[in-house]
Amino acid sequence: MRLRLLDRYVLRSWIRLFLVTAVGFPVVAVLTEMVQELNDLLGRGLTVRQVVVSYLYGIPAWASIVMPAAVLFATIFTVGNMARHSEVTAAKAGGDSFNRLVAPLFVAAIGAVLLAVAVGELAVTASARQVELQKEPASRNPSGRYNFVYRADDGWVFAVRMLDVADDAMRDIVLERAGSGPDYPTLVIRADSATWSDSSDAWTIWQGQSRVLRSPTQLATFLFDRMELHAMTGPPESYLAENRDPKAMRYAELGRYIQSMQRAGNASGKLEVRRAQRIAIPAACLVIALFGAPLAMAAPRSGSAFGVGVSLGATIIYILLAQIAIAMGDSDLFHPVVLAWLPTILFLLAALVLLNRVRS
Repeated sequence: MRLRLLDRYVLRSWIRLFLVTAVGFPVVAVLTEMVQELNDLLGRGLTVRQVVVSYLYGIPAWASIVMPAAVLFATIFTVGNMARHSEVTAAKAGGDSFNRLVAPLFVAAIGAVLLAVAVGELAVTASARQVELQKEPASRNPSGRYNFVYRADDGWVFAVRMLDVADDAMRDIVLERAGSGPDYPTLVIRADSATWSDSSDAWTIWQGQSRVLRSPTQLATFLFDRMELHAMTGPPESYLAENRDPKAMRYAELGRYIQSMQRAGNASGKLEVRRAQRIAIPAACLVIALFGAPLAMAAPRSGSAFGVGVSLGATIIYILLAQIAIAMGDSDLFHPVVLAWLPTILFLLAALVLLNRVRS
């Protein structure tokens, strides 16, 4: 799309409002949070300068959250101001349709989508640095786990009575791999214990028996004192599946964490929703622009109060729907990915209806 003088005028207005909102909202939020926690941070021995610097690292996290709202504010106020000053009418008289007039805003919104994804990934590192600077006490990992089931690769399932991380050992374990026939028999291994070796990066199983089931009538049993099983991979800590904050993990890291939770037999629906929202929420920037442009034409003479009210109302509704999606993540009503994208889809449908009603 070739940029004309009118396109550059529209883009300048939109970008100015977008940057003010995308930077201003996070700064206000960070300042509010800093004032609330200032006494606690000073009590940890931090200076005022250290507190201020630490909260600068909190800006990316807030920026990634408010990015769709910034797009909505910029779109509604840009189009609303043009409509209020009859610039939309003048553009139509010059032969431009409404869709062509706001097309640069949609292109800019695509840029906001990419920016939101990048800022969201950056926020993970920045937030970790903020925690480090604020000297927050690190949460201690559990030293063990009892009576759990772990699903490994290649169809293996482990049932473990006790995992002792301090001793790098497991007690009373049953390992099973379901087969499909004589050529791929079912294997069942029972053992008193298993120990982990850092030098060889492998588990050794002690004092047990191995059963090979080729068919209901073909069963072979072998006793062993010592065995190494390559299906058991990873150090003892990898079997803990301890709770971690999703905000402290990047997109790919969160995916690996979800897999470990699933293998450990834990519910992961809410985490899957949060992971899908890492893409769905930035994508909402484009949908919000499609939604805000025709909405601003609904009451062009209402002034800035209308723009602020509609922007805040739509933002609150979207955040509420996103939180409901997370809360429903472990239910079986919808797939987690569907839940994550549902608010964006609903706003897209509303945008299409509004765009259809705008006179071109």
